[in-house]
Amino acid sequence: MFTETASLGGLDIQLCYYRGFQEFEATAWLHEPNALSRQMTAVHCLGGYTQIDKVLSHAVEASRGNRVHALVFVGDCMEEDSDRLCHRAGELGILGIPAFVFQEGDDPVAERAFRQIARLSNGAYCRFDSSSPRQLRDLLSAVAVYAAGGRTALEDFSRQRGGIVLQLPHQVRKG
Repeated sequence: MFTETASLGGLDIQLCYYRGFQEFEATAWLHEPNALSRQMTAVHCLGGYTQIDKVLSHAVEASRGNRVHALVFVGDCMEEDSDRLCHRAGELGILGIPAFVFQEGDDPVAERAFRQIARLSNGAYCRFDSSSPRQLRDLLSAVAVYAAGGRTALEDFSRQRGGIVLQLPHQVRKG
């Protein structure tokens, strides 16, 4: 992600995750690949319900102090009130923060909610194959390029990269 955006001015990323019983964490804004890697490898999973609303709400709050160019959510299920999530996604859309929602697996309840979150925020939805780390890497790189360079940069990147990232540009509304 950082490599793909270097020529576009770079990228700052904030890693957010939830797990267990009402545990939600957000790192400081990171701009170095090694710092992000350390944060990501320190995370371990715990059982618990999804807390997607906390992620979306955090993005809304983060935009009050900084310009947030995009939100990426990677998940496999959804156990929350979809109307509440859609309301939050609409707020993101108004704020100009598209949500790029990437689904692992084929849970139909999650897919319906994830597609709506992407649409209402003016973002994009894509399902990826959990057996292909390259697909997720390419999707994350595409969003990083979008965040650093906008829709035109995403279109250019998608044409060059091909594959799964070709699903994204036509879903992102022109702003």
